[in-house]
Amino acid sequence: MKRAMSASLSEVEKVAESIAKSLPQSAVIFLRGDLAAGKTTLVKAIAKIKGCTEPVTSPTFSIEQVYDETLRHYDLYQCPNDKFIALGLLESLESPGWHLVEWGDEALRELLRGYGIFTAVVEIEKGDNKRIYRIETDA
Repeated sequence: MKRAMSASLSEVEKVAESIAKSLPQSAVIFLRGDLAAGKTTLVKAIAKIKGCTEPVTSPTFSIEQVYDETLRHYDLYQCPNDKFIALGLLESLESPGWHLVEWGDEALRELLRGYGIFTAVVEIEKGDNKRIYRIETDA
């Protein structure tokens, strides 16, 4: 299923709520967009609606941030798939909850789908005062 929404950064919680309503309890959500598109801002909004009270930061250097048992955040910008797998993080994606993956590529998504893991992609495009969120989920 595909759909699109536009929202200002101050309205990003509405996007997060829409995403939350359309996903199962466990999913891997790929966040795609240019640098400074708002990927981590969206993660913060999702964490808030999921009830997470911990500060949300980009896991650029740690690769993975675990906020609670059901919310994890990954940044694969400098971590190719073979390194991600070698670090044992592929098994982490099998644990229950939402896994928000920045910079994950289509090859990783197809691998996960092959294992029967539900995936979604949120592409974020910067506009003048708004962002366009293109959301694609597995059927």
